[in-house]
Amino acid sequence: MGDALYPAVEPYEFGFLDVSDGHHMYWETIGTPTGIPVVYLHGGPGSGSAAGARRYFDPTAFRAVLFDQRGCGRSRPLADGPDYDLGTNTTGHLVDDIERLREHLGIERWIVTGVSWGVSLGLVYAQKYPERVIAAVFGAITAGTRTEIDWITRAMGRVFPQQWAQFVAAVPEAEQSGNLAAAYACLLADPDPGVREIAAVRWCAWEDTHVSMMPGWRPSPRYDDPIFRSVFARLVTHYWAHDCFLAPGQILDGMCRLAGIPAILVHGRFDVSGPLDTAWKIAQAWPGTQLLVLEDAGHGGGGFAVALATALDSFNGRA
Repeated sequence: MGDALYPAVEPYEFGFLDVSDGHHMYWETIGTPTGIPVVYLHGGPGSGSAAGARRYFDPTAFRAVLFDQRGCGRSRPLADGPDYDLGTNTTGHLVDDIERLREHLGIERWIVTGVSWGVSLGLVYAQKYPERVIAAVFGAITAGTRTEIDWITRAMGRVFPQQWAQFVAAVPEAEQSGNLAAAYACLLADPDPGVREIAAVRWCAWEDTHVSMMPGWRPSPRYDDPIFRSVFARLVTHYWAHDCFLAPGQILDGMCRLAGIPAILVHGRFDVSGPLDTAWKIAQAWPGTQLLVLEDAGHGGGGFAVALATALDSFNGRA
């Protein structure tokens, strides 16, 4: 592949899958129908699967499946208002959705890949269905722990004190010493649209701040879209307020279930949002896993995307 991503391609098949609880999940397939199946799990929670993610996959080698997790992107309904039922949007629901999609598409086994939150989701899925996983390629490694959530929402204020002061100022004073994600989740469920909008703007401003140390960073234009802001902030705060619906240490405790599944983990040295120790711990608990630390990347940026695509290419012959 060299030093560039694959050309942008359009899906050769797409649709909406009725998963459960009134949710219709958008999915698409790119590449070749006879290629090695691979499923891509986007970050967030709530960011949706951007068209740029299609460029990770060699269209002559892979049958790549991308989808928007329930409540976001092109899936419906959107989690953009207080009437949306967050009780039907949990990690368990998303894992079930992935398995329904695999069955719907008639895929026996596939490579699981994802970034950021998609890594946590992919690990939970793989631990529940290891027999369905050929290999794994994950980038910007997360494990959905309370330690990670507290780091992003509170401790990282030591790195960006001015921006964090603005972030926490949006929360009622009585709640500023508690679970900040939960406090924001309450604001984003307020019946007053003005309250919800201010909370979404403040939350997304902080999201853009804590990835700003990665090489080549520029403010994300996606936060200019009020619907995206609302959906993204509501889903992230919902998941983080509930510790990503995971038991303490669940992912690390379950790594033994992935024994024998080959994997490559890609992580940026400048990833302040997700410090390298999480990737290191997962690699140590997953024998045979290759941890690739990129000296020119953060939570993306630098050579991150190309490294992810190259890692996927290394599994071209494993189906």
